Amino acid sequence: MDTVDLARLQFALTAGAHFLFVALTLGLATLVAVVQTRATFSGDPVHLRMTRFWGQLYVINYAMGIVTGLVMEFQLGLAWSGLTEYAGDVFGAALAMETLVAFFVESTFLGLWIFGWNKLNRWAHLAVIWVVTLTAYASAFWIMIANGFLQHPVGHVLENGRLRLVDFGAMVANPAAQVAFGHVLAGAMVTGGFFVAGVSAYHLRRRTVERDVFRKSLRIGLGVALPGLFVTATFGGIGFETMQPGKVAAWTGSAERLAAAQAELAAVHGPGDHLPPVDVVQTAGITMLVLFAVMLFLGGPSFLLMLLRPVVHGFRPWHGLLTLMIPLPFAAMLAGWVFREVGRQPWAVYGLLTTSEAMSPLSHGRLVFSLTAFTAVFGVLVAVNVLLLGRHARRGPGAVALGDRPVEAPVPVLSF
Repeated sequence: MDTVDLARLQFALTAGAHFLFVALTLGLATLVAVVQTRATFSGDPVHLRMTRFWGQLYVINYAMGIVTGLVMEFQLGLAWSGLTEYAGDVFGAALAMETLVAFFVESTFLGLWIFGWNKLNRWAHLAVIWVVTLTAYASAFWIMIANGFLQHPVGHVLENGRLRLVDFGAMVANPAAQVAFGHVLAGAMVTGGFFVAGVSAYHLRRRTVERDVFRKSLRIGLGVALPGLFVTATFGGIGFETMQPGKVAAWTGSAERLAAAQAELAAVHGPGDHLPPVDVVQTAGITMLVLFAVMLFLGGPSFLLMLLRPVVHGFRPWHGLLTLMIPLPFAAMLAGWVFREVGRQPWAVYGLLTTSEAMSPLSHGRLVFSLTAFTAVFGVLVAVNVLLLGRHARRGPGAVALGDRPVEAPVPVLSF
């Protein structure tokens, strides 16, 4: 592999791994906020235990996601200085908004939520988790605004060989970003829904004593996942209207469309191969659609089965199937991400800056070392997250530390 392919592979692995955490974080945050709302209004102890259990899994995933996100930030300065030099003044504005407005607020209020159990008023504590959830949406929104600019650059002018932002509103209203944000957010609801349903099914299959907790959790998970599938498909269909001609041509595999897209780009940018790899785009797209079909085929009947309490409590083969479905949304979202990102190749900023021009001047040996190091770090982080989530998910609500009332130490009595 040449240096450009190595740099692309490194970013693909690190960004893809981080994306797994993001998808689950967005989905779980929403479900935790909804369950806590029900617990706060009703005072139901079952929903309170549900909030603490799923909230602890959310916190674990969020913490690991922060670590992977910070590590991934090194990518832009390490391997893509050409991109930041050329277009950093434009898409960097969206990244700054994500960090300053969304991430800092989100992490601050999450700390209040974690340590505010039994200290904050229950209404204030409920408001805190909704701030966490909405700022998580805002964080994803600004990331997709930055990515949308790379896919379909708008709102800029070229001055002295660098892009300068002149229309912030145009960048925010970019259809390539807005549609993708809806698609990602709905996909995250599917991911969180199937995760909650799958973990709940695991406990019901093992005849847990917390049957009410996991019966209601399973229904909530499936009740979110199935509508999420339809919303995801809707935004995905709309997204085809915003795709670049080269990506559309690669997806369809039409020789005429491929030739027309190549000729159009060559007329503007000169000779060269301006089309994405057809095989990768088609494989990623087909994988995404097949996984969507499987989730819809299994999620539809599951939505009906969840309405029957004896089935929810005792249909063990169905429980096992739901547990096995947990990885499917993650795989589908990764396939969709590959389809979106590889489909714009060979452009880092579509039609303006190629991927090779966006690279830092790094040697082949340095990139091999960097790829090895980053892959090892992210592999460890993903493995640790899976182990922690698996361990705490198996233990059930009885072993949850989040929100547990602290045991006060006895006051020593001095005697003389």
